[in-house]
Amino acid sequence: MTPFPRRRKRLPLVALALAALLAGSCGTGAQESALDKDTVVIGVRPDLPSVGLRKADGTFEGFDVDVARYIARKLGKQARFVPVLAADRERVLTSGTADLVVATYTISMDRKQKVLFAGPYHISYQDILTRKDETGIRNVRDLKGRRICEVQGSNAAQRVVEERKVAAQVVPVRDYAACLAALKEDRVDAITTNDVILAGLATQDGTGLRLANAQFNEQRSGVGMRKGDVEGCEAVNRAITTMYQDGRRARARRTSARKLSPGSRAASAPASGGGAWPASSTRSAGCAPW
Repeated sequence: MTPFPRRRKRLPLVALALAALLAGSCGTGAQESALDKDTVVIGVRPDLPSVGLRKADGTFEGFDVDVARYIARKLGKQARFVPVLAADRERVLTSGTADLVVATYTISMDRKQKVLFAGPYHISYQDILTRKDETGIRNVRDLKGRRICEVQGSNAAQRVVEERKVAAQVVPVRDYAACLAALKEDRVDAITTNDVILAGLATQDGTGLRLANAQFNEQRSGVGMRKGDVEGCEAVNRAITTMYQDGRRARARRTSARKLSPGSRAASAPASGGGAWPASSTRSAGCAPW
């Protein structure tokens, strides 16, 4: 497999000399790109079945992990995975702990102020997960006055309140394990987020939790990267384009979907196709085609 070449830019000698002087006066060089490394550190979720899950032996599996491996190979790099919860995605990028984050990271304008996004590599929709005996929640409007989880670092609950103007009661929790426990213990009435995440949680739990199949708020998952690494971001975009074109993305999605329970698989399937990748895949305005 031939890695994508890094484009070289020729600068006049005067400009090169000035750059060297500036670097010396500041005490630091230019920010390192992911393309400058032999091994890229990739943040993935450790807590989401079928998406990103850390196994007992310390390795990771799931759709996002498969996507991350494919991208690293296309860049000609080795990949080292680190666990990243929703609340930590921005921090690991800005601190330099990770070079890429492939962890159900939904592209949004406020997030693009702080990090770059390549992609999207997956398009899904927001859905609602409830207890099996809950009959009063069928769509997003039914969340009015009901208690919904807000996982730290996720914007799904706020999208219900702010974008859909539904006056739900938001209950903050640290992660989806705590959210699932709160649902089963009747401390919240519903969990709402990406349909694929919910399908994985329902399958892992195995007690018959119900997906509403409400399908609202399109979710575009992108690859988070450090601000300024536009060249690396565009290389990742090219890798994602190839992943769509050669069918690897579709095969990875089918592989992860087979691990879901039949009910969860059926509920999440209509929103999980993602459609065709845009023809122009190397735009650098935020480095994320919409």
